[in-house]
Amino acid sequence: MKSNFVVLLTILMCSLTACWSGQKKDRSMNEETKLKIETSAGDIIVKLYNETPLHRDNFIKLAEAGTYEGTLFHRVIKDFMIQAGDPESKNAPKGKMLGSGDVGYTVPAEFVYPQYFHKKGVLSAARQGDNVNPKKESSGCQFYIVTGKVYNDSTLLGMEHQINQGRLTNVFNALAQKHMKEIYKMRKENDQDGLMNLQDTLFAQAEAEVAKEPEFHFTPEQVQAYTTVGGTPHLDGEYTVFGEVIEGMDVVDKIQKVKTDRSDRPEEDVKIIKVEVIE
Repeated sequence: MKSNFVVLLTILMCSLTACWSGQKKDRSMNEETKLKIETSAGDIIVKLYNETPLHRDNFIKLAEAGTYEGTLFHRVIKDFMIQAGDPESKNAPKGKMLGSGDVGYTVPAEFVYPQYFHKKGVLSAARQGDNVNPKKESSGCQFYIVTGKVYNDSTLLGMEHQINQGRLTNVFNALAQKHMKEIYKMRKENDQDGLMNLQDTLFAQAEAEVAKEPEFHFTPEQVQAYTTVGGTPHLDGEYTVFGEVIEGMDVVDKIQKVKTDRSDRPEEDVKIIKVEVIE
């Protein structure tokens, strides 16, 4: 009888352990991590998105390792963004150009678009340009907080048109690249008719290719945000958005208004004192 009770108790404990493990897993999946960025200008509280786990876990790792302690907001542009996280900015002398420091690795892009976009207050990863970084991989440490500006409906419509035209131009240029030998030959021979005919053919092909996908339009959520709180819509789909400010936007606004030099570095250092997980 006693041995049966021990068996039943063991089964019960295993069941409870499984239940607790399941509850812990649900908590980690459903609750977003919050961190406090303590700066010389005040505190900024951010939450990190679970939908961008590589960026979330990397930011937490760097915060817990103290990587950000003593770094500066080294690039500040009013009505655009404030950028930080360069390890080389620690104790950097005044006037030194900053922004090229890293931690020796990049983070694969995690675009969760259009769910997360560049509205005011989002936390995004900086990166190198497409010419050396075609996969748009993020810096292992540098980040920025969007301030941006408010747009009207007509401006957003104009941006939609530019984006759609840009898609057409990119496809046309890619097609033209495949015919460069032919194009050079016709140019050398001053064959204007041949060039015009090829241009018309490639343009028709580009239009057909672009027509396979729907035209770009901002979502209602984007339009609502960009016409009220503001942001930087031209960065959408280009840089990974992995969190947002939930407290301390007044501190962000204070930082974006500081006086800067010609390289957009604040004349008076704005320092990150500590980044810590608070929840």
